[in-house]
Amino acid sequence: LFDAPYREVCTVKRSRTNTQLQALSLLNETTAVESARKLAERMLLEGGDTDQLRLEWGFRLVTARRPEAAELQLLQAGLQQDLQTFAAAPAAAAKLLQVGAAPANAALAPDRLAAWTLTANVLLNLDEVISH
Repeated sequence: LFDAPYREVCTVKRSRTNTQLQALSLLNETTAVESARKLAERMLLEGGDTDQLRLEWGFRLVTARRPEAAELQLLQAGLQQDLQTFAAAPAAAAKLLQVGAAPANAALAPDRLAAWTLTANVLLNLDEVISH
């Protein structure tokens, strides 16, 4: 995004970037948050009957591989923390779900969708998703 090569020269593979501005943009920019919410909706509706299946499905969707046990454990821990946070702060969940032009799926509980949105944002910001 920020360390892109110039178009005058052919580049076979882009270099990795550590630009802090890129990380902030990918985490907080309106389109990035809205994309994460839409991925979260898909994970909840299409990913399976359990949180673990949904996490595995979403991970595989964005990375084209299955998550390792340690990766899955970290995602589950983060999701549980976010579920607790948004259950205690429904106004924060509602505010997060208003980001972007596409409306949130009203059939999904706002606190649950907000927590899954943060999890999806983590997935979309993995280095292997951004760089490969």
